[in-house]
Amino acid sequence: MGENISPKGRSWSDVRKELLTPEERAASKVRVGLMMELTRARSERGLSQRKLEELSGVKQPIIARMENGSTSPQLDTVLKVLAPLGKTLAVVPLETQ
Repeated sequence: MGENISPKGRSWSDVRKELLTPEERAASKVRVGLMMELTRARSERGLSQRKLEELSGVKQPIIARMENGSTSPQLDTVLKVLAPLGKTLAVVPLETQ
């Protein structure tokens, strides 16, 4: 993320560090990454959310909430949506900050 400076001269990165624990920041980073990847992969395949609903069995409003980050979906729901996009999840070492 960029270093957007607020009117008070503090960056969003600095504010996040003050408000969130390292674990919360890591979880947020994963959620944002998932949202971006879902949206990008769906767009690259030229699929609407409705078409992805048909292919995955996950209702369009849930897909929309996953893409905009307003839900914390269960793992099986994420996997159902990723499969028609040719994606899966991987467990990898955490980056050290």
